[in-house]
Amino acid sequence: MPLAMLLRIDASSTAMTASEGVQALRAVATTPLRLGPDEGGRDKEGGGKVDTGTITKPKPKTKRPSLYRVLLLNDDYTPMEFVVLVLQDVFNKSRDEAMRIMLHVHNQGVGECGIYPFEVAETKVTRVMDTARKNQHPLQCVMEKQ
Repeated sequence: MPLAMLLRIDASSTAMTASEGVQALRAVATTPLRLGPDEGGRDKEGGGKVDTGTITKPKPKTKRPSLYRVLLLNDDYTPMEFVVLVLQDVFNKSRDEAMRIMLHVHNQGVGECGIYPFEVAETKVTRVMDTARKNQHPLQCVMEKQ
């Protein structure tokens, strides 16, 4: 049904102020709509049953963000002490944990520094690479999807 019919506004009626128009719209919006007999509101036997329903918004389904592993790669030129300092500064590791990770990288060729959402992992990789370049070390740091 057009809005003009619901409000019963025609050209001959007096002009409404903006606040009167808003009040009229609110009154229409809060009035529940019911189906008439010709619109399917009655059952097949002609009874006076009126169907009403509630419209609900479906809850959006959220999923956990993908996680990424941040890995340090071994090289023969970056000092071990520098790697320990980077692990402490960028990844907030304790001295003992940084030493353990550094030795793992040295012996195995690669070591995991942490697991983070994409943006955090990307930032950490960038910080490691920038720090290494600034200090003229070839240290490599990469991220991979877990």
